[in-house]
Amino acid sequence: MICALLFFATTINYFDRQILSLVKEQLDLELGWSATEFGLVNSAFQGAYGLSLLAFGGFVDRYGVKLGYAVSIAAWSLMAAAHALVGSVGGFVAARVGLGFGEGGNFPSSIKAVAHWFPQRERALAASLFNSGSNVGAVLAPALIPPLAAALGWRWTFVIAGLGGLVWLLFWLPLFSLPQHSTRVSSAELALIDSDIAPAAADDAMSWLRLLGCRQTWAFVAAKLLTDPVWWFFLIWLPDLFKKVYGLDIKGSWDKLVAIYAFITIASIVGGWLSGYLLRRGWTVTRARKFALLLFACCVVPVYFATRVDIWTAASLIAIAGAAHQAWSATLYTTVSDLFPRSAVARVSGLGGAAGAFGGMIFPIFCGWELDRFRAVGNEAGAYTMLLALCAFAYLITFLIHHCLAPRLEAVSGAADAF
Repeated sequence: MICALLFFATTINYFDRQILSLVKEQLDLELGWSATEFGLVNSAFQGAYGLSLLAFGGFVDRYGVKLGYAVSIAAWSLMAAAHALVGSVGGFVAARVGLGFGEGGNFPSSIKAVAHWFPQRERALAASLFNSGSNVGAVLAPALIPPLAAALGWRWTFVIAGLGGLVWLLFWLPLFSLPQHSTRVSSAELALIDSDIAPAAADDAMSWLRLLGCRQTWAFVAAKLLTDPVWWFFLIWLPDLFKKVYGLDIKGSWDKLVAIYAFITIASIVGGWLSGYLLRRGWTVTRARKFALLLFACCVVPVYFATRVDIWTAASLIAIAGAAHQAWSATLYTTVSDLFPRSAVARVSGLGGAAGAFGGMIFPIFCGWELDRFRAVGNEAGAYTMLLALCAFAYLITFLIHHCLAPRLEAVSGAADAF
């Protein structure tokens, strides 16, 4: 049930995020904005989202998952609906900032809930299961948003998305609790949850100062900073990529988008299962997690060729890269609960998520500049070739950085793990 609640919340979250890119064609005509302005609007969201992750990380660690997630989804649902009230570039900046501030509680709350409810060997799979909601949201959005926007107007798509989050809240408040407070969890199940608990998963307190002094904290932060922008690139720019490279409008590309995210949904769950399977086969945590991360990093590389092949081959390469990212992300988040006590999981997750959001803030601006620059010489397809090259090799570089900072995925041990 816990995974189901987290899954549906993440589905709503990513459904909301996709709307802007899917109604971009209508807004292009209504607002006449440039690619740079569109990138700035998305960057405003990312900046607010990054600050929100920092704030919610501490809030969730202090006040708990239940309240933290409830505040977050109430805020982002109201701000999603508020998009219907704006009609200018500045208005969209303000609405995206509000949405970003609301969404920051999603991953810190989810990762902390998984740390409470699942033993270490099952956390990567649990994380990939709830995280697959991001892919389901990305599947549903291109299938539902264009016809809804055509029938009701783009404003109603945001209102409907906001209502979905408020409905979810009605289930979250009565159904979620910590396992030790739940009447549905037996003592045997509680023992199972803690059966392979690492020393770092105990509830000893860690101050912000101690967390910031750990190499392992910065390994996670660096990994999020360098790879999250790739996922945001896919979410924000794929419809435009298909239009500029292959000449397909949203009516001609929606089936490719649905196919891409449907594949990502299934394949990313398998990826999240992998390191847990290897642990059950007797591999150490370090060996299992790092093998999985390296494998996923290698699977992203072929996306480099996506603008040089036919449309369905390109969609396949993007789907493989997207699935690899999601499996990478689920495994990476799981390393936080491998390394840090439960009392610090939300803060470290929030710090890394904030770094990823700030990377995602800079990258859309860069993408917009490059697209406008290449458009001036009539070669927007060339811009996407260059941008995909950056995406293709980001993970291998990141893996090396992460490995240098955290060569072993063992419980943090004070001064021994400090710089």
